[in-house]
Amino acid sequence: MPDLDAGAHRSHHRQDDNQASPVVDVRAATVRVGGRTIWSDLDLTIAQGEFTAILGPNGAGKSTLLKVLLGMLPLAKGTVAVLGAPAGDRRDQIGYLPQHRQLEAAARIRAREIVRLGLDGPRWGFPVPGINRTRHHLESRRVDEVIDLVGAQGYAQRPFGELSGGEQQRILIAQAVVRKPGLLILDEPLDGLDLPNQAAVVGLIREVCTRQQVAALLVAHDVNPLLPALDEVLYIANGRGFQGPVRSVITTENLSALFGVEIEVLTARDGRLVVVGQPEAPHHHGHRHSERDHNHP
Repeated sequence: MPDLDAGAHRSHHRQDDNQASPVVDVRAATVRVGGRTIWSDLDLTIAQGEFTAILGPNGAGKSTLLKVLLGMLPLAKGTVAVLGAPAGDRRDQIGYLPQHRQLEAAARIRAREIVRLGLDGPRWGFPVPGINRTRHHLESRRVDEVIDLVGAQGYAQRPFGELSGGEQQRILIAQAVVRKPGLLILDEPLDGLDLPNQAAVVGLIREVCTRQQVAALLVAHDVNPLLPALDEVLYIANGRGFQGPVRSVITTENLSALFGVEIEVLTARDGRLVVVGQPEAPHHHGHRHSERDHNHP
């Protein structure tokens, strides 16, 4: 059986070598919900500008981990620090894109104003009497910057509800990064998108990480669209987790150890990874699950 802590230990050593505090630092963490242990002895380290994915079957506790990082769920054991502080203390420095958003009321609002909500949500993106003009100018310039960053200039003035799924995701990512967060958390942002739009959104997140030096943490079922862009992956299964580079983590040996049954990982001719024998269902990593992960925030 492999050392399932090896990836996390290597990640910690990477931080020590760089002499930089990690953006996310989870060590020997255990979470219990309703008396049931979701996962235990979990390690996760994410550096500034790093793109990390959380993978695993439904019910493994991927979204539970997001709750922990957002300060919404305490640990039963272990430690967690986010942006150098206890989880939840610096939530205003996290850009968060949940899986499902209730946006019907915003359908007629211009996409640009949806982005501005990331700065001044209580005012719905519109200036109010007495607002400082200099501040309003600076905010408008920042909105322009992130619209340019996500490549949404061509449709920023259109109603949000008229945009395609891929265009809407770009606008929501712009909203999440408009306040210059130190950490970007995205819960299944590729869900429901076709393959070209998945690739485009993944490329966009990679660019945000590089250009804005934002650490990104993305929950997904399918690793394949992420392969060209990821730095690290955390795979959670059967109450345990293993972090490291994708092709070091998603291996026959590691997944067999995590699931406790024989799993085979194959590489297709095009470089895509295919997982055979996963207990949840016979599927490769691109299979779309109909069930949701438990404990979704």
